[in-house]
Amino acid sequence: MTNYVIEPAQQVSFPVRGSDAVFPVRRIYCIGRNYADHAIEMGHDPDKEPPFFFQKNAENVDTSGEFPYPPQTSDVHFEMEMIVALKSGGVDIREEDALDHVFGYGLGLDMTRRDLQGEAKKMGRPWEIGKAFERSAPMSELVPASDTGHLEQGRIALQVNGAERQIGDLNQMIWKVPEMIAYLSRFYDIAAGDLIMSGTPAGGQRYTAGTHDRWARRHGPDCPAVTPRIPKSRCCSSSQTCYSSSSSPSPSCPSPWSSSSSSSSSSSSWSSITRGV
Repeated sequence: MTNYVIEPAQQVSFPVRGSDAVFPVRRIYCIGRNYADHAIEMGHDPDKEPPFFFQKNAENVDTSGEFPYPPQTSDVHFEMEMIVALKSGGVDIREEDALDHVFGYGLGLDMTRRDLQGEAKKMGRPWEIGKAFERSAPMSELVPASDTGHLEQGRIALQVNGAERQIGDLNQMIWKVPEMIAYLSRFYDIAAGDLIMSGTPAGGQRYTAGTHDRWARRHGPDCPAVTPRIPKSRCCSSSQTCYSSSSSPSPSCPSPWSSSSSSSSSSSSWSSITRGV
């Protein structure tokens, strides 16, 4: 047994649908501007840019169902994304072999301190202060690719308080999953436990502190904070929509996909993804 001079951090992990085992997280790669409409929305030309990635920390993953409003910001945005979880890796992986390294898929939110990100952009600095902060990566459980197949098309959407805020289709991604894996492996030794957040469709918006008044609190006169319920995911097979909802009745899902969902919130926040068939 290794004798550490300090207590090591616990291994970050999150649940897998239909299993008592959990998925250990090593790294989180996030691709930017991977939906054309979102790239245009952010003021960029999607036809002229090669893919680029930034990283969140493994410790940013959160499956508690709560998101505390972060400090030092007044402009937090949500971005709905499909998560790709790797079971193996390597270097210089060929596109035709890339999907062999995928364990499964999930849903996640890239929570962003947009004001701090904007300041970093203006000064030509890295984005970590706006992207990689505590609990900035709320995630669902993973669903194994052996259950879903590999997802190339299908509806991905986010509802906040019952109103649809983001909607897109996985076939709108500029860089597809095999291309992302192959590209990353040219620059990094990717490995089992790595996650890829695959980009967000248009419509990512400002998250307003105080929307869920039940959890609102203040840490100072100019620093509101709120802890809304971030939902657990609920997925269905075939072409059914996969929902997660914190309060509204969820559609029943056939075995083996059905699972319980948190229902303690007074306002609903939905995410959905539909497998294309």
